[in-house]
Amino acid sequence: MTSVSVLIAEDEATVRRALSELVGAEEGLELAGLARDADEAIELIERRRPDVALVDFKMPAGGGPRVAREVSRSFPGTHVVALSAYEDRNSVFQMLRAGAVGYLVKGAPLVEIVETIRRAARGQAVLSAEVTSDVVHALAGQLEVEEGSRERRQAQVERIRAALAPNGLRVVFQPIVRLERGELIGYEALTRFDALPVRPPEVWFDEASAVGLQVELELAAVRAALGGLADIPDDLFLAVNLSPEALLSPSVLRALQVDPGRTVVEITEHVQIDDYDVLNQSLLELRAAGLRLAIDDAGAGYSSFRHVIETSPDMIKMDGSLTQRIEAERGRRALASALISFAREMNQIVIAEGIESGDAVSALTALGVLYGQGHYFGEPGPVRSSPSPA
Repeated sequence: MTSVSVLIAEDEATVRRALSELVGAEEGLELAGLARDADEAIELIERRRPDVALVDFKMPAGGGPRVAREVSRSFPGTHVVALSAYEDRNSVFQMLRAGAVGYLVKGAPLVEIVETIRRAARGQAVLSAEVTSDVVHALAGQLEVEEGSRERRQAQVERIRAALAPNGLRVVFQPIVRLERGELIGYEALTRFDALPVRPPEVWFDEASAVGLQVELELAAVRAALGGLADIPDDLFLAVNLSPEALLSPSVLRALQVDPGRTVVEITEHVQIDDYDVLNQSLLELRAAGLRLAIDDAGAGYSSFRHVIETSPDMIKMDGSLTQRIEAERGRRALASALISFAREMNQIVIAEGIESGDAVSALTALGVLYGQGHYFGEPGPVRSSPSPA
């Protein structure tokens, strides 16, 4: 019968000696070495490659967790069994997560120690009787939580897949107009979802992002939107909303090649852009072909101005939070005026969003805003020959 070599790593001399005597006296076990801390244990394991290492949870130089991590990563032929005076499940979980295959509470019966060593040498997991019921209960609860999480994620994936199916989403169009004359200059494409449950579009996109389907959903939405170009007069543009992540996707970039000269890509100020240089490079060829870039929701937060500076957009879309009550509040007019002056200096077009009244149109026109959109000019819907102010 092949002997099982055992290393003992324990900082208490009396425990170390007792365990070494136990291993030495047991037929089929042989002592591979003694260590007083994690450093010595790792060094001995590297040199002697024991079958089993009995490792003290609380010994110096990183304790049992450090040894278990090193062994599981570098010496998988050695099986770590934790030794501890601690019976709490957190200590047990810490060792098991680090790579230990067993856990013994100090003072366990000798026969249990020997049997644990033999089973660990065979790669079998063993827990001391003192901790088994508590740990099993905790593990059961953890498994239940994980199973619930898996079920929730699967339900999310199925919902997004339903939205990606034919007729799962559709596009409506909101007119963008020249404020002084009310004539159309373009449309913004907005996604609507017919799949259940009924909820706002941004919730659908957030959920798609959470399950790794964001770009796929955005691609479906932009293809549906660009399909509407055929119904839009040639002298009008179509604005589509895309995230920075989507704009790095080759599939999305190919979809935007349908008619770049009539397409505007809107990036909301609410999203983070990790690398402006990479984004600008991704759009370089399309912008050279005529595609225009707009920063959406400008004025809603600081990041919008960084987006404007770093991407040099063709258009700046003033957030509806600025246009609301702009005719009555001096502070909103002052902020809007600063944004308009900046855009004029940079040769950028300003489009005011969220216009809901004729008074707002008058105030914006007085500030020098030439273009706008909002419910005042009609609800999002099918393409129309002209806007319809309320």
